[in-house]
Amino acid sequence: MMRAPSLSRVWRVPARLIVLFGLLLNPFLVSALDVPPLTGRVVDLARVLSIQDTEHLSDQLKAHEEKTGNQVAVLILPSLEGEPLEAYSHRVATTWKLGQKGTDNGVLLLVALKERKLRIEVGYGLEGTLTDLRSARIIRNEIVPRFKAGDIPGGVRAGTEAILNTIEGTYQAADDAVPRPEGATSALQYVVIGIVVGFLAGLILSQGLRRARALLGAVLSFMVAQAASLVWGVAAAGVTAVLLWVVLSAAGGRQRRRRADDWSWYSSGGGGWSGGSSDGGFSGGGGDFGGGGASGDW
Repeated sequence: MMRAPSLSRVWRVPARLIVLFGLLLNPFLVSALDVPPLTGRVVDLARVLSIQDTEHLSDQLKAHEEKTGNQVAVLILPSLEGEPLEAYSHRVATTWKLGQKGTDNGVLLLVALKERKLRIEVGYGLEGTLTDLRSARIIRNEIVPRFKAGDIPGGVRAGTEAILNTIEGTYQAADDAVPRPEGATSALQYVVIGIVVGFLAGLILSQGLRRARALLGAVLSFMVAQAASLVWGVAAAGVTAVLLWVVLSAAGGRQRRRRADDWSWYSSGGGGWSGGSSDGGFSGGGGDFGGGGASGDW
């Protein structure tokens, strides 16, 4: 008796052909833009920088690395060829492994000319210094105006210098340098003052229940912060009430524990002091880029 052919064998060849054609026709796999080799601190594949510009930038980045250990690199592309900016920038930074292992202090400035897009990709270790907000300000204030004027080399130079100065703590964005009118008070200042006044008043002026003291502090906080706006006044009142409730609850708990400890001390006839700390086996390891930074276009 002839055995009927297995369906798995019958469909095995067609299935493989379908998968093969799917791979060949998949535009993301076919047109995926490769990460270029890291040939230097400045990789200009679009050839928009002069030799002098490239050498000057490379010397700046080298001096900064020798001074701080941070690795900053520049990549200029003719086109992203359909790649998403953020995903490709992250892929370049992680493939190049910018920054020192364990400190993650790498930065990538990527410019895509055809798409007129750019991004500052920041390693984990520098996200607290070169924040998303500061990266966005560098793009907005230093790079984009020059790019719009057609000065690509000037924008790259200004952006790179601003990145280095921000890391070193000497950069100030143009919009940060505009002085406020004398005597002007921001909404945030009203909120902070309101919270401080309400919190202190809740601790000092009332000796009642926690609920009453939290309410008193919240009311005073609202009266101060509402000078900015009604919404800010409500927000300040809520924050003050929560802070007072937490602090007063913790204080009440400590008092109860202190009374219990005092009773234990007296009943045992003595006391003692002990203390110390332990790292608990804490250790650090290798690092990576976590997507910090900012993007822009012109």
